Amino acid sequence: MTRPSAPLFARIVHELTTLSRDSVKVYLTLMRVMIPAIIAVKLLDMAGATQWLAWLLSPAMHLVGLPESMGIVWATTLVTNIYTAMAIFFTVSATESLTVAQVTVLSTMMLIAHALPVEGAIAKAAGMSWRMTIALRVGGAMVLGGLLNLAYRATGSLQQTNVLQWQPDAPDPGLLSWALGQLQVIAMILPIIAVLMLLLRVLRLIGVERLLHVLLSPLLKAIGIGRQAANTTIIGIMLGISYGGGLLIREAKSGAVGKRDILLTLAFLNLCHSLIEDTLVMMLLGADLSGILWARLAFSLLVIGVIARLMPQESAAPKRALSS
Repeated sequence: MTRPSAPLFARIVHELTTLSRDSVKVYLTLMRVMIPAIIAVKLLDMAGATQWLAWLLSPAMHLVGLPESMGIVWATTLVTNIYTAMAIFFTVSATESLTVAQVTVLSTMMLIAHALPVEGAIAKAAGMSWRMTIALRVGGAMVLGGLLNLAYRATGSLQQTNVLQWQPDAPDPGLLSWALGQLQVIAMILPIIAVLMLLLRVLRLIGVERLLHVLLSPLLKAIGIGRQAANTTIIGIMLGISYGGGLLIREAKSGAVGKRDILLTLAFLNLCHSLIEDTLVMMLLGADLSGILWARLAFSLLVIGVIARLMPQESAAPKRALSS
């Protein structure tokens, strides 16, 4: 077996060193945003912010055809994350008789608007204002939830009683358990970012990146997202806004992607991200794919298409839109 030539070996070492350095930079940038947000979320939750938000949201649940008790589920989703909210859902739904349509509406809203303090901080660091993040995610969730409720009622579909096939163990409410869980999440992000950045380099090297551009360019062009943001958009759609947003922060600082594309990509990922994992998770609640996948995807494309048409093309325009 022949050894790689010295120039080739040096090139490989250089590429791995560059990859490691870039991955650590993205990771540290993301951690500067995520860790304060995670701590703030826990403090707010301990101070009763979730219960207060649930009280505010309870009347709004009627607008989307849900009982007031589901307000605490969505409030938990908004403040913390989907998995914590699932535990609340299984507890609260035991005293409610929900239809598959109602569970689908709630699940779709949870998928659009969740973990706002953490994911909103990431979007802010990448260039999107808190105002726009909240308007897109909370407003978008309410609008799509209302439309789905009207559609299911008008067609009489999914009106059968929802039957839970699975229920998780109750999470440990202790502070130590919470801290260990967060540390595990934080520790896993670095290797994931490194793998993603390596994957991007490999895709570019073997030409798959160019193929993806060709396949996705009509769709991305239709909703106004430029080619430079294609890979990051795909990562965000598949894996979530934390990873896609982390890469967008790097792109925003480097200037490799225009501010308009960054804004449109962030807007799209705010409405539609982690398309595989989160969709499968919501199916455990009994939600139907018509809402949590197809309607969410179509709604996201439509909204971003409208935003792209309304957004001026001048380079200065996105800067004004991004200001908080």
